Amino acid sequence: MRYDELEYTPVPDRVKRLLAQLPEKSGDSSLAQARVDALGPVEPPKGNHDGEVEVVDGVSMTHRFVEAPGDAEMLTWHLVEAGEGEPIVYLHGIPDSWYMWHQSMAEMSATHRVIAIDLKGYGQSDKRPGDYRHEGVSRQLGALLDVLGLGRINLVTHDRGTVQADYLAANDPYRVIRYVRGEQHLYHYNPDLSPQEHRFADPVRSRILADPALKLAESYTYGAHHHINDDELRRAIQEFSYPGIAEAVPRYFNSSSFRLEWIERRTRLIDAWRAPVLVLQGAHDFRQPYEFYEGVEQYLPAGSRVELLDGGHFWAQEAPDEYCNAVSSFITGTTAW
Repeated sequence: MRYDELEYTPVPDRVKRLLAQLPEKSGDSSLAQARVDALGPVEPPKGNHDGEVEVVDGVSMTHRFVEAPGDAEMLTWHLVEAGEGEPIVYLHGIPDSWYMWHQSMAEMSATHRVIAIDLKGYGQSDKRPGDYRHEGVSRQLGALLDVLGLGRINLVTHDRGTVQADYLAANDPYRVIRYVRGEQHLYHYNPDLSPQEHRFADPVRSRILADPALKLAESYTYGAHHHINDDELRRAIQEFSYPGIAEAVPRYFNSSSFRLEWIERRTRLIDAWRAPVLVLQGAHDFRQPYEFYEGVEQYLPAGSRVELLDGGHFWAQEAPDEYCNAVSSFITGTTAW
């Protein structure tokens, strides 16, 4: 199909009603600010060093800083890993970090090697200017996987990390064994549901990224369906407080568009995927309505399915047991491609 033959999917009426009621629509950030005030001061991030071990959810996890080929020079990536066995690579979204995956990492490390990566521009990974097209960064991620000695991997992703994984799974399909694909438009899309791309591309409106506490509180307040506890919020704020994030993240939004990503999926990426896909979506995520995922299995490789979780956009923090079970059952119960 040609790009000029694609049509946007209409926004469901129930979602239109929800969007009209959003406090953030009128610029009201009072709920997010109230959450920040109630949380109190958050300690700045202390940073980690290569080989440092942190016990998370009772499991020893190792911080690593690894250099891999980038644009025309080496990039430094921060990742956290644990366990041994068939690899699982986790990719987060905005405004999160490797830490969003800690519950699943702790569970799956008993049988698998788990590796959660801070995306380029986030956390403690490289933030220098360069190629911030999602396809370009996905190739750089592939170079990192090569340096780590990883051949075939399972992918578990969320939000903006899913965009990079979409390219990785298409351009290097043999590498991906199974793909748990979270919280990203797939076959259906409507730009009325993604105003954030314009916000983060705008040099004035994107300044909220320089206020990690308010940005995380805003995201977790308006994007979640269930309350996210204070410990998760504090750690997320810390991980989003490293110098350079506020300058690096907007480069992604100035390098591409959500429409282009959708066109790429519809015209070449989905057709190139070979691994079975578990599409994980929050049943209450009004910006990616569940109606958009009904019947999409017909466009995906054999063995694929859709699972709706009892949460909003941030189901890893809202419904950790449910998402962990979904990841575990798919990776351990689905035949490898």
